[in-house]
Order: sequence, then C-alpha cells, then structure tokens
Amino acid sequence: MPRVGVFGGSFNPIHFGHLLVADEITETLDLDRLLFVPASEPPHKLGADLAPADARFEMTALAVAGHPRFEVCDLEIGRPGPSYTVETLTALQHRGDLHLLIGSETFLDLLAWRDPWKVARLARLVVVPRSGTDFDPEAPDSLRILSELGLPPFVPAREDAPGPPLPHAPLLVSASSLPISASDLRRRARSGRSLAYRLPDRVAAYIRDRGLYRAER
Repeated sequence: MPRVGVFGGSFNPIHFGHLLVADEITETLDLDRLLFVPASEPPHKLGADLAPADARFEMTALAVAGHPRFEVCDLEIGRPGPSYTVETLTALQHRGDLHLLIGSETFLDLLAWRDPWKVARLARLVVVPRSGTDFDPEAPDSLRILSELGLPPFVPAREDAPGPPLPHAPLLVSASSLPISASDLRRRARSGRSLAYRLPDRVAAYIRDRGLYRAER
C-alpha cells in the first residue's frame, strides 16, 4: 500500500520553510507521495489576513511543481465552509497508508479539533517539533493527549531506524527549520519589499503580478 503524507495548512503564502520540511519528511519516512492540502477556510484562522483560496492553491501548485513525489490536493479548496482535517482524511482513505504531518504546537491543541479520535484512526500522526522549541513527548500534556486518543507513546522516525514502528504509534520527526514566517512575507509584500530567497521565484512573481497582500483583508 502506498505511503502517503498529508500536509495541510493555509499556505498563506507557501515558502521554503514548508518545502524543506516536506522534502526531509518525505525522504525520512520514504513516502510515495506527499499531498499539500491548502485549506479553504482554516477553522482556527477565520478572519485572518488570508489570500483568496484559489490564489493560495495556485501558489502551492507553482511551488511543488517538478518535485517527483509532491502533489497539491484541491479537496478542501473545493469544499464549502471551514476545512476540517477529519473530512479530508476520510476522503483520502483510498490513496493509501496516510501520514498526517503536524507541528508540535498543533499536536498540543489536537483535542480541540473536530473528532480528533477519528483523525488518529485515519492517519498516523507525524509530529515535527519547531526548531528552537522544547517540545517534550513525555511531558504530562503530551501523554494526556496520547491517552485521550488511545495512542501508544511516540517513536522516533529516523532513516536508520531498525524496522517499522509500532502500528498507529505517532512518529516524532526532527526536520530542518528555516527562519521564515508567512506573516513576515505578507508584510514584505504589502510594503513592496523583497521576497527573494524566501519562497520560489514563481510564487514571488505570482504575488507581485496579482498584488496579493497589498491591502489589509
């Protein structure tokens, strides 16, 4: 069965930080495909400074074009209303053995998601601590979430790991992190400052040509 990563987010805009993490995880976990899933209406970012959903989808498609294992998925863009991960994973079950990529901060907020128990059944959780944070997989908060979701403890995901991890065990993956933030890129675009070396040239050109982020939304 194909091993398929699911990487959701607002991608507002997508940048090299997203792409580097995605590439390293694809390699570390030997994923057959990694699906970037831009959210139409992120439920935790309603009212935020979001570019139109179709623009964020097109920027993501431009950014991942040419990578042999990357793919952009329009499931959430084409679905009305807020984008809920549980609905996306349900629709993607036919694609293979799903691995859901989330940051450590998102993991600590997982119980606030819609039906997190079903999320944990539909996909193996792949948790990526942000560089510079002190996420502790054995801290009481982490263990409480695992217990609530009926999951075993984290196992490290390494290219040299001896054999497959326990079934359904959440994976802890260390990946390189670049000091790039989407909010800083939006501020730069708004004031006409350079976006070079922070995101793909094609994405920078798209933002410039369409005047994205030029005015507060």
